[in-house]
Amino acid sequence: MTPRPAANLVHAPLAHWAQVHADAVAIRNGTDTLTFAQLHQAVTQRAYALTQARAPATVLVNDALPMTQRLVDFLGIVASGRCAAVGDPDWPPAVRDAVVANLPTTAGDMPAPIPQSPFYIGYTSGSTGIPKGYRRHHQSWTESFRACLDEFGADARSCILAPGRDSHSLFLFGMLLGLWSGAGVVVQAHFSAPGALDTLRSGHTPCLVAVPSQLLLMLDVAQHRSLTPISAVRLILVSGSRWDRSRTAELRRLFPCARIIEFYGASEASFVAWMDSHEHTPADVVGHLFKNVEVDIRRDPADAHAEAGLIYVRSPMLFMDYVGGVTDGTAAIWDGDWLSVRDLGYLDAQGRLCLKGRQNRMIVTQGNNLFPEELESVLEAHPAIACASVHGVHDPLRGRQVVAVLRWSSNLAEPAPTALQLVNWCRSRLESYKTPRHFFICPDWCFTASGKADHRTLAQRLHRHLDGTPDAAQACLSTLH
Repeated sequence: MTPRPAANLVHAPLAHWAQVHADAVAIRNGTDTLTFAQLHQAVTQRAYALTQARAPATVLVNDALPMTQRLVDFLGIVASGRCAAVGDPDWPPAVRDAVVANLPTTAGDMPAPIPQSPFYIGYTSGSTGIPKGYRRHHQSWTESFRACLDEFGADARSCILAPGRDSHSLFLFGMLLGLWSGAGVVVQAHFSAPGALDTLRSGHTPCLVAVPSQLLLMLDVAQHRSLTPISAVRLILVSGSRWDRSRTAELRRLFPCARIIEFYGASEASFVAWMDSHEHTPADVVGHLFKNVEVDIRRDPADAHAEAGLIYVRSPMLFMDYVGGVTDGTAAIWDGDWLSVRDLGYLDAQGRLCLKGRQNRMIVTQGNNLFPEELESVLEAHPAIACASVHGVHDPLRGRQVVAVLRWSSNLAEPAPTALQLVNWCRSRLESYKTPRHFFICPDWCFTASGKADHRTLAQRLHRHLDGTPDAAQACLSTLH
């Protein structure tokens, strides 16, 4: 049963589900469980305590709590009419202090929340090293819940495994979707591929929300243990970074009854486009638009031959604003009610949105525009390569010289490919100017809190390595010959 149309607040259906199936499990975290009745009671008590204490308009969720209790804290803050800020437990003290200093401090009685009331502040990486806080109102996520259920059907209304931290908006969304739909959620604050596979095999969670790196780890474990297929999974929702479609057939063999959905979106934009994963779909295709989304591709008027332009999105699922004011080159751009997160792309002849890359990562080399994401996709399709990060370094002849930082696959067969072999691999698939001039190996790979490759930190390591700067990070890279 889907929540009634009046449920335009993220927490509103909890009272309904507490009445309709009070004893059904709402949240399961290992051996720790909360029924919908218990969850509603705990959330109500937390909201009352905040109201009595006249807490500030924005409250940072206590990330020292276990995941189940963090969700109670989050929902209690929201139910009190306040906005819940969700930080990362791994933030250093200086970063946490800087984030807290930017939170609104207004205290007092909160008006009853309405669909346009802010309920959540999440964080993404910022160019200054201080996380960017983005703020959302209730309706942006209730509309996202409905879009998910409308597009993906009954399986999206089943119990969800969300095996990641609430500080990652994808997993928080999966958790709240399971509670909003009344199906419940299984959480796993510290991802374990064997644990996730055991949960999925149990049949309690027909729907899985995951990032690509988690799926690859599950495939590696399944292969290593010669696991039999898991038929209980009906829907896999993949987002957070680019999925390697060359592994789709392998994923389908492990989960033979599952529909595998890739969706493209952003922390600031929510859902934009989606597609059923297929190994033969071109890498730059991200799918058809969600029904409530419009896009406008704005090409550079000075480049009459440009295939791609800035992608602007209009939908009821967009974020409100940044917290503390963010104006750097990673910030989204508003133009009236249109929003761009600085991704470049185009619509193909089938009306599918195609993504070339991020505007601030584009490299100009030999007078041509190169999008690192395209080359990274080609490199990561090589069976020896687990991760790739492409960068431009100064070259007096070419303007920028293309180089690649790589991490070998965990099941790398010896010997590793040579630089020449990788050059030939790229040249057989791409124009020659897109082929890296040099390759560097980084076994200690850098990831952001959301599980994506941390290209900024990898670039810093690369430049230290090239400059010969004495630094601990220098030892992390070696040149491939």
